Amino acid sequence: MIALDLAGVAVSSGSACSSGKVTPSHVLGAMGVRPELARGAIRLSLGWSSAERDVERFSEAFRRAIERMRAGRARLAF
Repeated sequence: MIALDLAGVAVSSGSACSSGKVTPSHVLGAMGVRPELARGAIRLSLGWSSAERDVERFSEAFRRAIERMRAGRARLAF
């Protein structure tokens, strides 16, 4: 999330109605997602003014963040 924020992409680790909570999303739990996997979920919201370039920007920032984590320059916390 920090890497995406630094790239100018706003994401959340939970639903808007549960911001500030440290427990896994109850929605993901209801969908059958295991708690250890749900803790690593991020939420990306799109709206009426979102454009294809916004999705492309997120995709590129996400790809770079994953590459840095795989290279060991960032840490995944589960």
